[in-house]
Amino acid sequence: MADADLVILGGGSGGYAAALRASELGKSVILIDKDKLGGTCLHRGCIPTKALLHAAEVADSARESEQFGVNATLHGIDMKKVNDYRDGVVSRLYKGLQGLVKSRNVTFIEGAGRLVGPKTVEVNGQQYTGENLILATGSYARSLPGLDIGGRILTSDQALTLDTIPDRVIVLGGGVIGVEFASVWKSFGSEVTIIEGLPHLVPNEDEAVSKQLERAFRKRGINFSLGIRFASATQDDSGVHVTLEDGKTFDADLLLVAVGRGPNASGMGFEEQGVAMERGWVLVDERLHTNLPGVFAVGDITPGLQLAHRGFQHGIFVAEEIAGLHPMVIADVNIPKVTYCEPEVASVGLTEAQARAEHGDNIATYEYNLGGNGKSQILGTAGFIKLVQVKDGPVVGIHMVGSRMGEQIGEAQLIVNWEAHPEDVAVLIHAHPTQNEAMGEAHLALAGKPLHAHA
Repeated sequence: MADADLVILGGGSGGYAAALRASELGKSVILIDKDKLGGTCLHRGCIPTKALLHAAEVADSARESEQFGVNATLHGIDMKKVNDYRDGVVSRLYKGLQGLVKSRNVTFIEGAGRLVGPKTVEVNGQQYTGENLILATGSYARSLPGLDIGGRILTSDQALTLDTIPDRVIVLGGGVIGVEFASVWKSFGSEVTIIEGLPHLVPNEDEAVSKQLERAFRKRGINFSLGIRFASATQDDSGVHVTLEDGKTFDADLLLVAVGRGPNASGMGFEEQGVAMERGWVLVDERLHTNLPGVFAVGDITPGLQLAHRGFQHGIFVAEEIAGLHPMVIADVNIPKVTYCEPEVASVGLTEAQARAEHGDNIATYEYNLGGNGKSQILGTAGFIKLVQVKDGPVVGIHMVGSRMGEQIGEAQLIVNWEAHPEDVAVLIHAHPTQNEAMGEAHLALAGKPLHAHA
């Protein structure tokens, strides 16, 4: 007989969301994690990094205050106080999450779990069997072959614990994690160089957005090398020394390795129990079933976008799937993405290149420059909102760059996921003066009636 309706291995965004939703639906739940409830996102990822980014924004505001007629002076960054602020945010959210799980009668067990049967997890010498099982063990910070982490060579995990600000830092990887840390350190006063082997920063974004971010980073004094791959790194008492494949070298105090995250799915008995895997990933169908009956996998251990809110949505989805509610599948391409550097990058749906690959020349695009948006002028930010539309059809992609543009992603995902046409959005009222007006203006223009924009 099963110990619970649902056993969940992993208490991060995907695991705890599944636990809370399943409990709401009347299921008994056992939630197992070897670490603190909340996982990477809460303790070593999304929340602490965004706290640092907010501190960085405050530093920039003080540094640039004179242009707004405010006489303020930035005397420096006190990393102990910054870290105390960050830890306070994490602690409050952690306590709230613990209270939520307890109030929903979810049984939380702390310990390293291992799959010892198709639906049985052993932890601390005790076995727990569920009618259904969810694998939600998350991801880890990758490195590159031959690049050992230690000393002056860090991943984001160690970077978050620094109590000093490096004078010079190299960031290996120009994706989300890399550009966010580069943005923080530049705001804190470091000399920053990003090394990205692909032709652009944030290479998974629309090319126009990548180029705009590169312009903004140049203006901020963030250095970067694009299109030439990393070859090697050494470290000594004087610093860390990085060599690229073309022989060019860079020197700094620290090297942040930000080359992505890998699935945390080995050493826990998955393969031994017959879970289908490929290159470390747990394989699932579109409804997140593994190849084993009653066994599901969610979040970063499944192939696709590695986003906390994707894992969160996966968890809710599987809880509802188990309860027989037949929830709607959301394709990865229609999940919103935000990169919280300065300026921010936000997107949902197809890039222009992806849309053209899928629809040929039957594509229309429009870029609304934030120069025409009053609130963006007030904030002193540059950038744009780019729309990608199937001609005479729905908007299939929205791509944004500019300060605070991540706050516009909510409406953007509704437009794309509800397959709205530009005309559908153009008639809606966008409050003045907000950056959200830029979303309305972009759709007005694509609908053929531009106001604060050139046709």
